Amino acid sequence: MRLILAPMEGVMDHDMRDLLTSVNTFDLCVTEFVRVTDTLLPNRVFYRTCPELKQGSRTSNGTLVRLQLLGSSPEYLALNAARAVKLGSPGIDLNFGCPAKGVNKNKGGAILLREPGLLFDIVKSVREAVPAEFPVTAKIRLGYEDKSLFMDNACAIQEAGASELVVHARTKAEGYRPPAHWEYINKIRGRLNIPVIANGEIWNHEDAQRCMTVSGCSDLMVGRSSLTTPNITTMIRDGVGPMAWSSVLRLILQLSDRDRANDKWPYHPARMKQWLNYLRKAYPEAQHLFERVRAMKDADEMVAIVLGDLQGL
Repeated sequence: MRLILAPMEGVMDHDMRDLLTSVNTFDLCVTEFVRVTDTLLPNRVFYRTCPELKQGSRTSNGTLVRLQLLGSSPEYLALNAARAVKLGSPGIDLNFGCPAKGVNKNKGGAILLREPGLLFDIVKSVREAVPAEFPVTAKIRLGYEDKSLFMDNACAIQEAGASELVVHARTKAEGYRPPAHWEYINKIRGRLNIPVIANGEIWNHEDAQRCMTVSGCSDLMVGRSSLTTPNITTMIRDGVGPMAWSSVLRLILQLSDRDRANDKWPYHPARMKQWLNYLRKAYPEAQHLFERVRAMKDADEMVAIVLGDLQGL
């Protein structure tokens, strides 16, 4: 079984990847997307999204990190993919699954699932631009408005030369509402020859087992569950429960230290609330903490409350 940490725009940045890989055994991380339009981006854009490029494209504990691109131009995606690999990314992931309205409006992410031919052209161009020893992977949903093109899209990506495919088992229209339709992944896996990775509604060991049974996949990608229960890989691999709340508080304080050191302090209140919003789905203590800091805007005051809670345990 491989477990991959999903890209989550606006959430799974370098610091969060570093924290989560310090307490998990992920086999790979995929970055937030680098948006490509009609230009070859400067090196600093890639380094900003993926600082790990400067340390062998690995997190501080050694977990491999692959850079993700998003766009609709085969030519410029290929040019930027070649640059990203030259800078050290161990392959390229292509985002055909982002459901954000702003992204889709600008012809990026899941809206491309309406055009299997364009998916083919993008993947083919990127594959030809990236040396053969580096994987070119893609992430899709089951469709945009509906699932009518799910197989056409998957086959187009394989035929264009992709190394493997991640399938989020919902359409864009379905968003993140349960259930995830893992049975469609099984149909895709039955048709393709490349590895297929299942994604969607994998919250614990039991979900992972059901997903593998229904989808037929042995490899999984998790995103939101890694924020809800930060020891998600141990939960999936060993069948244990969520980590202790005291350990979660220590992780929150580590993120605070990182944000203070990395000039993200003005944004820390929003980041802490964002994470607590995920954590409260699994921890009653997170709900209580969220309610106390919800109206706060001062990062130091929020950190003091977290520290006080930890000391009180």
